[in-house]
Amino acid sequence: MRNPFGPTVSLQDQLAKEGREQAKRMPGREREELSRKASQADTAARIDEWVNSPGLQRPT
Repeated sequence: MRNPFGPTVSLQDQLAKEGREQAKRMPGREREELSRKASQADTAARIDEWVNSPGLQRPT
């Protein structure tokens, strides 16, 4: 069944996106730290997607 509201976004992807948006509004060092955390959250989301894929196949 199709989701009438559009594609769902994982919690990890949502957190990474929000972190990047917050980082854009922060000064120097804080921006760099938030950008790093957003990148880590994005990497964790990709690894989680891969680990939970059937037969550990690469996610598309």
